[in-house]
Amino acid sequence: MRRPLVAGNWKMFGSRAENAKLVDELVQASFGGGVDVVVCPPCAYLWEVGRQLKDSRIGLGAQDVCAEAGPGAFTGEVSAAMLKDVGCGYAIVGHSERRALYREDDALVARKFVAAQAQGLVPILCVGETLDEREKGVTSAVVARQLDAVLGLAGVAAFARAIVAYEPVWAIGTGKNATPDQAQDVHAFVRGRIADRDATIGAGLRVLYGGSVKAANAAELFAMADVDGGLVGGASLKSEEFVRICAAAA
Repeated sequence: MRRPLVAGNWKMFGSRAENAKLVDELVQASFGGGVDVVVCPPCAYLWEVGRQLKDSRIGLGAQDVCAEAGPGAFTGEVSAAMLKDVGCGYAIVGHSERRALYREDDALVARKFVAAQAQGLVPILCVGETLDEREKGVTSAVVARQLDAVLGLAGVAAFARAIVAYEPVWAIGTGKNATPDQAQDVHAFVRGRIADRDATIGAGLRVLYGGSVKAANAAELFAMADVDGGLVGGASLKSEEFVRICAAAA
């Protein structure tokens, strides 16, 4: 049975004071034993948040990682080894905002996936379609292309140590949300794409939903057979809301 996981992506929000308050509230919260919880603060705050999470059940993740192993002349980048050194266990790769705003293509995302795993980090690989792509009926083709780029570089065995997050881009920060059935359809497609190459790895792969997850819709989404938790954006910045989402996954 796949253990559910909820990851909070704080994006470019927060301050030292705000983070300290939020993490303190999360550490004191009771998530129960049935769910893994991860928070992904901005890079500048990883060290402090990691120290505050020490000895808690909450994992630490980065929002991005450099595709180059380093060390080297890559000004502004942060390597997987550096993330590991400050206590990260996870790294998000291919988030829709990185793909759209910074023009990260499938090949670069695949390299970041490999770089993260090479240092023992668990990559959270984001895949998903835009509104235009959904309306054209090419969701499966887009998600397949994004997955296949990583499969081609890393191989299917790498997915035994990875997480996939389905992000319908049209549902992020828009107030819209994929229906549970829409989410289930794509999650089942993701799992099947991996299972076609290795049935055991496909069955064990954790696939998270990442499109405007809130406490109000979490239980319905997480009840779907192939939805194993969430990659939560804005709602992860409110401790009470985030704890309720985690409880729904558990």
